[in-house]
Amino acid sequence: MFLTINEVSKQFNNRENNIETVLNDVNLQVKEGEFVSILGPSGCGKSTLLSIVAGLTKQTSGELILQGKKINGPGKERGMVFQQAALFPWLTVEENVMFPLRKEMSKKEAKEKAHKYLSLVQLSPYTKHSPHELSGGMQQRVSIARALAMDPALLLMDEPFGALDEQTRSRLHEVLEKVFLETKKTILFVTHSIHEALKLSDRIVVMGTQPGRILDIIELDFPRPREQAREELLPYEERIQQLLKSEIDKVIEKEQQYENSH
Repeated sequence: MFLTINEVSKQFNNRENNIETVLNDVNLQVKEGEFVSILGPSGCGKSTLLSIVAGLTKQTSGELILQGKKINGPGKERGMVFQQAALFPWLTVEENVMFPLRKEMSKKEAKEKAHKYLSLVQLSPYTKHSPHELSGGMQQRVSIARALAMDPALLLMDEPFGALDEQTRSRLHEVLEKVFLETKKTILFVTHSIHEALKLSDRIVVMGTQPGRILDIIELDFPRPREQAREELLPYEERIQQLLKSEIDKVIEKEQQYENSH
C-alpha cells in the first residue's frame, strides 16, 4: 500500500489544561495515484491529520508508513499546499517556484521545471509578475506549481481553495483536476465542502468530531469531469449530509457551552 495510517491518535492540553483527544485511532490506506478527500466539521482533526502525514505534527500514538518507510518528520517525498499561498513577495512568480529547487539542480534546470508546472496550472504569461499583481486564485496556482516542481510522491492540500470565492474555486477545481490527471500524483485533500469533495475525489473520508475519527469512507466510481453526473451524485451528497448532521450539532453545542461559561 502506498500510504498506511495505522491507529493514529493525537491528544493535547486545552485552555483548561485538560487532555483533549483531537484524533482517535484513525486507520486509512491510500493507493498510489488516488485522490482522497478528508471531509468533516470544524474540530474533527482533518487538518491535524494532514499535518501529521506531512511530518509537521507528531502523533501521540500510532504509525504512518509511506512507500514502505515510517514517517518521522518532513520529507521531500511529500509536498504541501496550505490555505494561504505563502509566496515570497520580493520574488517573481517564476522565482517563487524555483526557490525550493535552488539546491537540487542548476538554475537552468530549475527554470525549465518552473515553466513546465506554471504552464500546467495555466500561468505561463505571468512568470515575471510579482505575487501582489496576481489574484488570490492565481497565487494559489503558483503555490500548487511550486509544490509540484519538487516532484513529491504525495501532494497534501489543506483547504487550498477555502478562502476563495465560488467562481474562482470552481475554476481551480478544473485546474487541479487537470493537474491530477496529467501528473497522476497521489493527493490527500482536506475540505469543508461536500460539493468540492464529490467533484474531485476517488474516495471521501468523512470524519466526525469529539473525538476526531472516521465515520465512513465513500467510494466514487464516476468518470471525470463530473459536471454531467450531478444527479447520480445526489444520493452520495445526502448520505454525507446525514452523517455530518449530528457532528455539526455537537460543534455548535460545544461553542455555545464555551460562550456561556465565559
